[in-house]
Amino acid sequence: MNRSAPRAAPLATRNRRGGLVQEVVQHLQQLMQAGQIKPGDKLPTESAVMDALGVSRTVVREAISRLQASGRVETRHGIGTFALEAPTTHNFRIAEQDMATVDDVIAVLELRISLETEAAGLAAQRATPGQLTAMATALHGFATAIHSQSDAVPSDFQFHMEIAQATGNRHFADLMTYLGTHIIPRTRIKTADQGPEGRQAYLERVHGEHESIFNAIRNHDTEAARAAMRTHLSNSRDRLRKAREGAA
Repeated sequence: MNRSAPRAAPLATRNRRGGLVQEVVQHLQQLMQAGQIKPGDKLPTESAVMDALGVSRTVVREAISRLQASGRVETRHGIGTFALEAPTTHNFRIAEQDMATVDDVIAVLELRISLETEAAGLAAQRATPGQLTAMATALHGFATAIHSQSDAVPSDFQFHMEIAQATGNRHFADLMTYLGTHIIPRTRIKTADQGPEGRQAYLERVHGEHESIFNAIRNHDTEAARAAMRTHLSNSRDRLRKAREGAA
């Protein structure tokens, strides 16, 4: 298969429904449905999609994350993203409409607290030097994104994904891949804008929580890693509860 994405009119110049991300998702889905990208084929590179559709790298990454969440593609660390067979409709999934309200996002955070608290503990026991380096890289990306006025969602999700990978249990990573970046609360609800400290301080606080998790994992302190992850996700849940009560 030709790995270059077919040319299309730049998305930014077209009227669109659902935004640039959804346009990229639909474009790639159409290629898969038409057989131009078959199950097992490697998707075009981020750069190829950016050039073909006239969008940013952040838009492409979010589109790939949505395709991961719907079970259409899987990303193999260090290799690339590959198309999968279309999933059957009865599989468990958390769809866009399941994340429409603050209560929905809180419910998913409760699931994440159970899942990722244990993942952090296992990562503290099992993380390799290379996996620790990958976590540190994601942390650096988050800090860089904050100072460039980005929402830092891709690096946020990547940090949590690296922890899942470091458990040594592929099911943690598979579930995180499936859930995708829409499990990050600020992709669904404007938590950063609602916080009294402002967006920059909010993201810096999240970054500090990430650093606490990383330091515990790097020190191979299982209980500290679990506690730091639970605190981080519980803080996100509590911030949303306060925002909900304030809007009531």
